Amino acid sequence: MGGGAEPRPVTTRPGPGLRIARLVTEVTAPAVLVSLLIITVSWHSASRPGQGLVWGLLATLFVTGIPFAYIVGGVRRGRLTDHHVGRREQRRAPLLVGLGSVAAGLALLGVLGAPRPVLALAVSGLVGLVVAVSVSHWWKMSIHSAVAAGTLVILMLTFGTRLVVAVPLLAVVGWSRVRLRDHTVAQVLTGGALGALIAAVIFGPLR
Repeated sequence: MGGGAEPRPVTTRPGPGLRIARLVTEVTAPAVLVSLLIITVSWHSASRPGQGLVWGLLATLFVTGIPFAYIVGGVRRGRLTDHHVGRREQRRAPLLVGLGSVAAGLALLGVLGAPRPVLALAVSGLVGLVVAVSVSHWWKMSIHSAVAAGTLVILMLTFGTRLVVAVPLLAVVGWSRVRLRDHTVAQVLTGGALGALIAAVIFGPLR
């Protein structure tokens, strides 16, 4: 992985492909995927559905709620260009805030006795953020692809390998990031590989 110029802003006249890419990028945003994943795994792991929902909402607050609120506030104040934090040099602060929030959430969940899969998700998120902070210091890895790949691996570990049929969706996520020129192919592939690896190595043994 080398440095090199970052992807150029989109200058192409909007067309159906560009609109679809934007839609895919919004629907598969890390905050969206992680929130849905937490609720799903929490619901599945708890002995009672209501209990699972409570664990899921509490974990979501720390893992995605607080970090995303910080990003939205940064956009409104002009410190960040957009809610996807497209500029690499702006990523460090949001990622560090996310790291602190997830660490605090993990500690609270542990004290309250959250189910193991929920704790495993939080640990996976913590490790993923450490990797993202480290890599983003010098290279713009695709966090969209990392989260999408990690989400699929965790769902497969939770519900079975039959979900492997969803693998082509990862290509759609990667295509959207490249089509919008937010990332290069190398950045998408690296993000996907690291996301899948973290999910398999961290969530798998801990769940």
